Amino acid sequence: MTEKTRSPEFHLAQNALQGLRTDLFHDAFAYRPLPPLGGDTPLLQWVPKRIRRYAIWFPHAVVLAMALLTFAVAYTESALGYGTSDFTKIILGCGPAAAVALTLVRPVFAWWLSLGLALVTAAVGDGTDYPWTSGSLAGHTAVMVVVAARTRPRTAAWMWLLTAVYSVVAEGAGTRYATNTGPMLVFSGICVALVTLVTVNRDTRREVAAERTVTAVERDKRTLLEERTNIARELHDVVAHHMSVVAIQAEAAPYRVENPPPELEQAFATIRENAVIALTELRRVLGVVRAEDYEAPDAPQPTLADIGRLLDNVRDTGLSVEKVVTGAVRELPQGVELSAYRIVQEALSNSLRHAPGATARVEIGYVLGGLGLRIVNGPATESVQPSPGAGHGITGMRERVTMLDGEMTAEPTADGGYEVTVFLPVPAEPPKTADDATKTLSLDKHDKHDKHGEHDEHGKNVRHDKHAGGASA
Repeated sequence: MTEKTRSPEFHLAQNALQGLRTDLFHDAFAYRPLPPLGGDTPLLQWVPKRIRRYAIWFPHAVVLAMALLTFAVAYTESALGYGTSDFTKIILGCGPAAAVALTLVRPVFAWWLSLGLALVTAAVGDGTDYPWTSGSLAGHTAVMVVVAARTRPRTAAWMWLLTAVYSVVAEGAGTRYATNTGPMLVFSGICVALVTLVTVNRDTRREVAAERTVTAVERDKRTLLEERTNIARELHDVVAHHMSVVAIQAEAAPYRVENPPPELEQAFATIRENAVIALTELRRVLGVVRAEDYEAPDAPQPTLADIGRLLDNVRDTGLSVEKVVTGAVRELPQGVELSAYRIVQEALSNSLRHAPGATARVEIGYVLGGLGLRIVNGPATESVQPSPGAGHGITGMRERVTMLDGEMTAEPTADGGYEVTVFLPVPAEPPKTADDATKTLSLDKHDKHDKHGEHDEHGKNVRHDKHAGGASA
């Protein structure tokens, strides 16, 4: 019979037997102590605080009381004549009580022990109760109640079903006319069903409370996100409007002056260019909150190749900046390139804001394990104006460095300036295989015969260095 031809009834029976094995056979001897009551239990709220530390053991006291009651019922039965020897009295009295007490630490094993003791007491007892003596009936019912309260409803159902199978088999194998199988199954079934309903109701309440808590947290997060989205939309509208006005006025200003000097035209052109760049960045970052179908501009993200343009803009504002590049310039991952650019941009912005008239130096070091940055500026030579910023520049740089598992230090220098040092790790490229080496050798041989042989990898690096130098010049 293949998997496809098996009937739903077969799968149902297979799952049921698998549940039986999991619940009553797998780790039947496992040590599972009954935990004390939690501090949020409603029962403890009515208990005075001076005895609350003892009240947490209330479930254990209830189980031990059930064990003591089982012993009393069994011993009373044996004392009335159901067995004359002391051994029989011990078996009929202590066995079921011990099984009830064992549910505190090994519940499943306690149920198997109680079922086995029921067989023993039925064999050695000479009373009219068969196959359940009074002690075994009380003890086995108590065991099933405790185990049902500590396990899932399926386990309780299997315990009661196997108890019914044992009762029917023992009744058929016995020679006595009167049996108490029916009353025992009805009584134990009602008790187990009530406990199971209480347990399911308790677990359901806990799940509902947990789900409500999670829902409330998610609702708060959604509310906060919506509020931030509204703020971002307002920020986008306000800042975009003003930046557009700045760009338009900067473009129109030279035409309002007769014969403006070239320096003035260049200054307004720089203002307009920076306003357009800022507006593009603003639309890229905040424009996504305007609509769900928003598409970001196709302008590429800045990289280290654009550092020269950034430094030119900074120099136009009056800050003297020097750039130094060490190591072999190479292409780095996009995230590293963008983060490095933003860090240099923020550090130079801080220099303009907090050290007007100072000189700055940007050092970019390409090393084997990553990229090193050092942005340092001297002390201010002009009066420092109050800054309206929120002071998140250093925090933003640290977040970028942390995101890339890098290291960063930002501290004042001895001469009154400020220095930012950053190292961004870059994973090493995997070593080339023999096939890659063969391909590289073939390409090298081909390049020797190519009239454009200067376009090899080394030539690219050389021209890149020249380009970087030209940008910084």
